[in-house]
Amino acid sequence: MTNKIDFSQPLMVLAPLAGYTDLPFRAVVKKFGADITISEMISSNALVYKSEKTRKMIEKAPSEDPYIVQIAGNKPELVRDAVQILNDIDGIDGIDLNCGCPAPKVFNHGSGSNLLGDLKKLEEILTTVKKYNKKQYTTAKVRIGVNEKIPVEIAKVVEACGVDYIAVHGRTRAGKYKAPVDYDAIKAMKEAVSIPVIANGDITDYEKAKDVLAHTNADGLMIGRAAIGKPWIFYQLKHGIENITEQKKREIILEHFDEVLKFHGEHGAIMFRKLLHSYSKGYKGAAEFRDIINRVNDKQIMRDMIENFF
Repeated sequence: MTNKIDFSQPLMVLAPLAGYTDLPFRAVVKKFGADITISEMISSNALVYKSEKTRKMIEKAPSEDPYIVQIAGNKPELVRDAVQILNDIDGIDGIDLNCGCPAPKVFNHGSGSNLLGDLKKLEEILTTVKKYNKKQYTTAKVRIGVNEKIPVEIAKVVEACGVDYIAVHGRTRAGKYKAPVDYDAIKAMKEAVSIPVIANGDITDYEKAKDVLAHTNADGLMIGRAAIGKPWIFYQLKHGIENITEQKKREIILEHFDEVLKFHGEHGAIMFRKLLHSYSKGYKGAAEFRDIINRVNDKQIMRDMIENFF
């Protein structure tokens, strides 16, 4: 089997973000520079109990290659069943275990970053994924602890489970999205293990991306929230250009609009409103534009407005 993931150059990975990194958005960042795309977080529970909505979330665009599906779970038998379901779905190249989500409903359920508070449990669940996964890659997304920072311990446990790479958000669970990202902790993890380490957390622009790579010596960057409203960050990193033209931005926004309509049908125009709120940030007349957009249902009118505004 040929290796679809090439670590000889720093990789650019789209982080899974609930409610944002759906198929249309992933298709756009893939086209403009992301090396790897990952599904939104899928509950093992929902997958095993045959949720239709969950099945739809796994669908991928033809261009998404390699494509990884991220699951969350805390019971070995449920995780095993979820992995076996994914094994039967074509077009998936890897399965990622979420060990980092700080959301209370995920944490209180024993999944996500909760696993970082019980490394034996983390090892049990991740080993289960590795054991039953018939896809090419097994990966894990972690934070650096629950309340205390224990980055190196976490990295060593994850490595021992036989994963292909580890993605690290440089905050504890307690740090949510507010505390400063600890890039030293990511660097320490990189030095402690021999598998590739991907840095994640507050990589907000081209300059910051360069600094984080240099500081951590990571094998790649995972970008999530900074790509919402600015997916061209992948284009900038891929092509090594700091400044991006307004024309290129407009092209990317329209591409995203078309993909949303293709995937979600007529309702896509209404769904695209919240995305235009992000895209228009910092533009002159943005508040007025958002006001009008909030009342537009017609896709042709919306498209014209996008072309005129950006």
